[in-house]
Amino acid sequence: MVILGVDPSFTATGYAVIKKELGKQFLISCGFIPLPSNKKMEERIGIFYDYFKKIIEQHKVTHLALETPFLGKNAQTFLKLGYLRGCLHLLAYQHTLYVLEYSPKEIKLAVTGFGAAAKDQVQRVVHMLFPGLSYQKTFDVTDAIAISLCGAWQQNII
Repeated sequence: MVILGVDPSFTATGYAVIKKELGKQFLISCGFIPLPSNKKMEERIGIFYDYFKKIIEQHKVTHLALETPFLGKNAQTFLKLGYLRGCLHLLAYQHTLYVLEYSPKEIKLAVTGFGAAAKDQVQRVVHMLFPGLSYQKTFDVTDAIAISLCGAWQQNII
């Protein structure tokens, strides 16, 4: 099983690819894709789509893990994130990926053991699990790793 976890954002989308094999998880790739604010919305969505299409094909992804969206203070941001989530669902359809969605509480609980953990707590656990990971990784990236891990741990497939 190869899981792509994505933490979508119009500034810097974090992603992580984790391979689960014989009950163990291996971090294959992680990073973020910046979406330049000086580009038109459709260009940014195109960049996003093309980038993740390449990641899915390159790593032979089988599962897509996402955090369920929640309406924060800005409804406009929530709507725009829907565009990116729509791209990911389209890619899942095109590549026959299983889509796994978890609430922020489920992800934090799976990774830290505490459903109300702060982002820095999640980040510390991710760094403990993957000691070779650079400490300069942003919350976007460590959140994506946490999303991928939650997907790996919630699936009973080896």
